[in-house]
Amino acid sequence: MFEAKDWTDYELLDTGGGEKLERWGTFVLRRPDPQIIWPLEKESPSWQQADAQYHRSSSGGGQWAYRTELPERWTITYDRKLTFYIKPTGFKHTGLFPEQAVNWKWMMDKIEAAGRPIKVLNLFAYTGGATTACAHAGAEVCHVDASKGVVQWAKENLHLSGLGARPVRFITDDVFKFVQREQRRGSKYDAIIMDPPSYGRGPNGETWKLEDDLFPFIQTCMSILSDKPLFLLINSYTTGISATVLQNILAIAMKPKFGGSITSGEIGLPITHSGMKLPCGILARWEE
Repeated sequence: MFEAKDWTDYELLDTGGGEKLERWGTFVLRRPDPQIIWPLEKESPSWQQADAQYHRSSSGGGQWAYRTELPERWTITYDRKLTFYIKPTGFKHTGLFPEQAVNWKWMMDKIEAAGRPIKVLNLFAYTGGATTACAHAGAEVCHVDASKGVVQWAKENLHLSGLGARPVRFITDDVFKFVQREQRRGSKYDAIIMDPPSYGRGPNGETWKLEDDLFPFIQTCMSILSDKPLFLLINSYTTGISATVLQNILAIAMKPKFGGSITSGEIGLPITHSGMKLPCGILARWEE
């Protein structure tokens, strides 16, 4: 497992009974997690003292219950370099996936060691954790997401990290259509990052199903890679898809043309109380 264990502003305190207890800076949140199917061995007082708890609704969605009056949003910092806004949202999320730190560190190391200008395309880019990391490492970045709200959040994270002057282009658009236009324009990127959804529907009724559409999408993305690409990273939270599946896709798509090497596996977080690890998703990385 690729383990994000070098946080100081974030901590996964405890897990059990379908929930996790997390410290985000100075605030503690209690949230459901479908991976946590083991029981809570003993509910410590900290569970009841959480500043906020997310309750699922039987009709879908849910809402936060606050024990403490929280600010509308607050900040946390990773590795004394990257700073992000945290905000409890209506879908239990906070605007950041801390396990992604394993990818941020890997990308920063790759870009800094490249010894040449690197142009990165970040697809399904959310609030810009990877965008901020790549910009910090010195890359030129194109950030693409279909949600106007999260693109604005990503811009704010970039400025919050002191990187507002970096060459980052923010695009609010359908990712698939954007890649097709970049293909027609002859645009090239040295690295591509993607976190595709399990299922989606485009503005004109187009459907996306990861099992059916990921491989052809990777093939399209290959057409906008430079002649000497640095890396291609796929991250996924889709249940039922293994890391080996992603590795096989990259092996078929990338190795015949570019060679290189591929690694894959789970990503996760250490659990302070038990010493166990919480699996949070999967990744596959192709690199030169």
